[in-house]
Amino acid sequence: MVIKGARRVALFLVVCAATRAASAGDGPLPNGNFEDSPDRSQMDGSTVTGPDAIPQWKTYGHVEHIASGQKQGDMILTVPEGSYALRLGDDASIQQQLSVTPGTIYSVTFRSARTCAQNEKLSAWVVPGGAPDEVHVQTLYTSIGWDSYCWAFQAQASSVTLVIHNPFHEDDKSCGPMIDSVAIKTLYGAPQGNNNLLRNGDFEEGPYIAPGSQYGVLVPHRDERDISPLSGWMVLSYPNSKVVRYVRTPQGSYAVELVAGGEAALVQEVDTVPGSSCRLDFTVGDAGDNCVAKDQQPMRVQASTADNSTTVEYSSEGSGGSVRASLEFKPSQSRTRVVFCSTGYHSKSDSSGTRCGPIIDDASLVCASPTPAARRLLR
Repeated sequence: MVIKGARRVALFLVVCAATRAASAGDGPLPNGNFEDSPDRSQMDGSTVTGPDAIPQWKTYGHVEHIASGQKQGDMILTVPEGSYALRLGDDASIQQQLSVTPGTIYSVTFRSARTCAQNEKLSAWVVPGGAPDEVHVQTLYTSIGWDSYCWAFQAQASSVTLVIHNPFHEDDKSCGPMIDSVAIKTLYGAPQGNNNLLRNGDFEEGPYIAPGSQYGVLVPHRDERDISPLSGWMVLSYPNSKVVRYVRTPQGSYAVELVAGGEAALVQEVDTVPGSSCRLDFTVGDAGDNCVAKDQQPMRVQASTADNSTTVEYSSEGSGGSVRASLEFKPSQSRTRVVFCSTGYHSKSDSSGTRCGPIIDDASLVCASPTPAARRLLR
């Protein structure tokens, strides 16, 4: 398997003037679930033969309009919502033009599933905009075969073209990930609270989650160079294919579920005054998703900075409980990195194999100015 060169780059840069740009309001994109089917004259079996065959979208390369229950060899392809989805085969892409507000950050959510290779991935970007970002469709986190992923961009013009692309070349040109339920959400850049140095510590600003979703949205590796779909926060992982999950709690608010054990961490860097007295408060709990972990293997969350760390144990009943925890420290640097990670791996108690983990919520970091004596010692 190799990643092809840029033979289709010119196609991605084309914005069709005749296509009406969709206004980027919160929710599904026009025909984002691909239920508006192509005309049969532009199809060869399930394969799309014309770039304008899928209403509201342009397609390039080997794209298939997949019906739920369609067979691929001995495998039956399922669709998570409605009756249809798309499969992006050899070097294929889909794109849609959007009306946006320049300078505003948007998060794009989509569902995806592997069909052939273990290490499938998708690239996403907008034109005009930056370089493609990769989203790994590798580890399966749910029992239904589909996971929801998110990606974010900052608009550089009032009209942009969203591109989602399969960068791999397979011997079988039809092989590639399936995609469904493409949606968008405006992110307003959650400010810090009154005395809270953390931005978006309550996690109320994040990617679009479809109403009634049981699984939330996976947030992939995003470092300080990237635009995060979870305002204020980075997701650091090793390897960089691991994720955290953005979920809706039983109380109707939002939180982050640590589903990848120690392979992915939730991170934020803040300005601090060396020698000040700081206290990090946060909630550890479960998302009410039957993620049971007790007795000999409770959930364990490690919260840390460069100057101190603590491990919080939580015996989950899987019904939405929580405990409050704190970490006190005196920062030694003017920038402090706050890190949350889970130290174990967990699955739902229903034997489905769906991965789960502890949630982090309501995080706050409050610091008091250092005393005169402490300031003298730091000089």
